[in-house]
Amino acid sequence: MRPFVKSNKNDFVDAEAICEAASRPAMRFVTPKTESQQTLSALHRVRDSLVRDRVKAVNQMHGFLLEFGISLPIGNAVITRLPAVLAEHRLPPRLVAILERLHAHFKYLSEQIGEIDKEMTRQLADDALGQRLLTIPGVGPITASVLAAEMGDGKQYGCSRDFAASIGLVPRQHSTGGKANLLGISKRGDKNIRRLLVQCARAYMQRLERQRGPLADWVRAMLARRHSNVVACALANKLARTAWALATRNTVFDTGSAAMPI
Repeated sequence: MRPFVKSNKNDFVDAEAICEAASRPAMRFVTPKTESQQTLSALHRVRDSLVRDRVKAVNQMHGFLLEFGISLPIGNAVITRLPAVLAEHRLPPRLVAILERLHAHFKYLSEQIGEIDKEMTRQLADDALGQRLLTIPGVGPITASVLAAEMGDGKQYGCSRDFAASIGLVPRQHSTGGKANLLGISKRGDKNIRRLLVQCARAYMQRLERQRGPLADWVRAMLARRHSNVVACALANKLARTAWALATRNTVFDTGSAAMPI
């Protein structure tokens, strides 16, 4: 509302600015979420917090062991067998106690994340939109549930490009004098949805040799002339547009269609 505030800030001027902004015909408004969408969104935020805590615990264990000359491979697999690693090396008893405490915390966080994943799967099974989104290649339960919670029926967007633009997957423009100059993606909006869609695109590209249909042919043609990172963002854009089309048209993804829905 700041552009509509005429002078110093006070309650009267703020109320006038809100009324002025709301009366603009081109003003964009946020669609209220349903109770189900709010609950699912809260579940995702809790899961993200637990994942961050687990990553911090793993990094701490790696760091403490590295100070004593023990270098472990990256990943959670080696952390799950940390007691066997500690038995192979002679470390100070107090350090072993600290690492065992961190390992117990790691196991607790992993169990909580697993329970949340099961709850998401159960909620997604009862959601018609989530089941339709799962038909999109590369899209898994987490991405489908996030899209169902944040996008809803998609009616708040005028077209599929508006939804892709709202999450920053369209080129940023710096055009003037009738000359169009397109830059990299804008990276606006919800970075979590954008990150998930890019991961879905990369997962699809990793299994491209098994894929068939117009979408796979389009990706192969893009990879022949563009860098894989550029293709991943372009495919994420296409997946976002497809998700919007499935939500608004109440359809499922057809791998044998002649063209992708936009």
